[in-house]
Amino acid sequence: MTNSTKLTQSAIAVTLALILPFANAADENSDDGLEHITIISHYDKLRTEAGSATLIGEAELEKFEYNDIHRILASVPGINIREEDGYGLRPNIGFRGVTPERSKKISIMEDGVLIGPSPYSAPAAYYFPMTTRMTAVEVFKGPAAIKHGPQTVAGALNLVTRQIPEFSEGAIDLSVGADGYQKAHAHFGSVVNNVGFLLEGVTLKADGFKELDGGGDTGFVKNDLLAKFNYKFEADGIEHTLGLKLSYSDEESDETYLGLTDQDFADTPYRRYAASQPALMDTEHQQIMFSHFADGENFSVATRVYRNDYERAWKKLNGLLNSSVSLQKILHDPETYELAYGVISGKIDSVADGLPTQFLNMGTNDREYYSQGIQVDADFEQELFGFTHNIAAGVRYHEDEIERKHFEETYEMVSGIAQKAVPDIRAATQDIESTKAWSVYIEDKITLDALTLGVGVRGEFMDMHYQDQRNADLWQDKSTHIWLPSISGFYQLSEESGILFGVHEGFVPSSPKRRASEELENSINYEFGGRFNDGVTQFEVVSFFNDYQNLTETCGFSNCGIIEGETFSGGEVDVYGVEVQFSQSYPLNLHIDIPYSFVYTYTQSEFKNSFQSSFAQWGLVDAGDSLPYLADHQATFNIGFSGSGWKVNFSVKYVDEMQEVAGTGETLSGSIVPSSTTLDLSASYDFDQYGRVYAKVDNVFDNVDIVSRRPYGARPGKPRQVSVGYKYAF
Repeated sequence: MTNSTKLTQSAIAVTLALILPFANAADENSDDGLEHITIISHYDKLRTEAGSATLIGEAELEKFEYNDIHRILASVPGINIREEDGYGLRPNIGFRGVTPERSKKISIMEDGVLIGPSPYSAPAAYYFPMTTRMTAVEVFKGPAAIKHGPQTVAGALNLVTRQIPEFSEGAIDLSVGADGYQKAHAHFGSVVNNVGFLLEGVTLKADGFKELDGGGDTGFVKNDLLAKFNYKFEADGIEHTLGLKLSYSDEESDETYLGLTDQDFADTPYRRYAASQPALMDTEHQQIMFSHFADGENFSVATRVYRNDYERAWKKLNGLLNSSVSLQKILHDPETYELAYGVISGKIDSVADGLPTQFLNMGTNDREYYSQGIQVDADFEQELFGFTHNIAAGVRYHEDEIERKHFEETYEMVSGIAQKAVPDIRAATQDIESTKAWSVYIEDKITLDALTLGVGVRGEFMDMHYQDQRNADLWQDKSTHIWLPSISGFYQLSEESGILFGVHEGFVPSSPKRRASEELENSINYEFGGRFNDGVTQFEVVSFFNDYQNLTETCGFSNCGIIEGETFSGGEVDVYGVEVQFSQSYPLNLHIDIPYSFVYTYTQSEFKNSFQSSFAQWGLVDAGDSLPYLADHQATFNIGFSGSGWKVNFSVKYVDEMQEVAGTGETLSGSIVPSSTTLDLSASYDFDQYGRVYAKVDNVFDNVDIVSRRPYGARPGKPRQVSVGYKYAF
């Protein structure tokens, strides 16, 4: 089957705002060309580029030594998150109200290249780079994201790895903490005869904070290796850099989707049921990238050729073999399903006298992914008709594929131990989804006195294939072609202030398996705001309005508790809100500075139509109902105290309550994820040439919060974790 779709821009609406860059954002320079993308941030002067973009630099990342991207992004406005395992192993990130489920509706990049296992065919980000080795995090929202598809309804996230130094340098970072937490991180780089290199390695582990019935670890081990090489030369006045990047990472985590009943959570929130004993996620990821960067007087061109391979096998409880009742229903109403709950919790054996047998259905989702391609990004400046044009353009050819090889096994509960019952292996999902895609973009920023106007367009041209490997007759080929226009601008009112605006069309590719006749997800997104920076105070507020013409959702284990496949349409949905950011540094005296910042996000959403859906997070929806897992209010306040060689930093994060289901009639309808307030603390002392010691406490007050009941039962956030570390640079 073939379907060609072309979405055109609808009427333009205008909303009001003000915006702010992150406090200690670093300036972009020519050496960043292969890693950083388009953010031009200045701490001491007004940013004049349009669009919502935030850069978190290395100094900010080092303040709290976070390993969890959820905690890092708490200081960026407009981010909505659903926590899952407490460590951020598999993040759930959304921008401006899009579903955070597996971060599948934002484009995730590392060093400017798509890093998701299969960004077009299966965008759920089960792989996420280790944030410990990143030196910057870039966030793009609104028209600023138009360059970084394919997902453009919300925005893009770029993670920047360490760059090859110009001189010999290196460092080690060792840390230990509660629950068996350990970190060892080292890197060294140098330049020999114009050939630069960087070697970096990280190992991160923890025993876990949950207590497993019957004993066993609930933690993880992650390893990450990185090697970079480059060669720089000059020809005809143009500086060239040839680069090679090699990376490898693996993970073993004793993670499960199985949560708790609300009563068990109230009694022992960090308990894990016996039925989750065999749970194990085993992953491996490799990347190779060749790059060429050319920097001339009025232009720069970056070319990247890349290949990513990812394998994962996740063994976890799928349900009970001889029961049609979902695990979610069992844990939501354990009194009605007393026998099933007893087996899951290890209190009742699978084979018990006088009771029906209740065997455990243990499923292993074994998958292989690859993504590869070549992309060219260029920027150049041109004087034309008396105006200055800054033109950015790019083209990318990309291929990706996911091969699912799921299977299930029978386990039984015996005296509180989950063990194999019979040596049977049953094939479950066995299919392949693949995509070949061309994408192009061009944006022209024209300077007209105090006004900088940006006009751009993005094109996506995708050929997709689906094949059920158990049935040769179940297959589909389809094509999708789409153009996405954008317009943005910044008007400078003075040297210290200005206003910005932007409108762009957003789009999310449908999976190769989804019927070609189904309507695609697209939206028209608006933002308008202002910006102030006098070198001491930075202040921005931005309002946004996202008009979804057709919001779609796809079921999977992480949100519905079932195998991926069915897609649901929610029709027209509006999401709107305001993002505020403020920062200053107050000198208490000649020796002590107090930097502080405040980030606030207000978000509202509403379905425009009433409908009945079997999607587990929607149910019977009335017009005016709001989206699930979207807090009305979120705020983060950071404050630090720094003197000669020492620093102390506090971060307070507040997230308003969130509903589990939009409408009525579903198992979790009416259930609320309670509001939460979390305080994190870090402190460090620098001994100059002898290195730096640091200590940190995540969740200082040891708050116990339900962060979600998806997919099976209530799940806790991370409890108080104390750790100490030592860094030495040479």
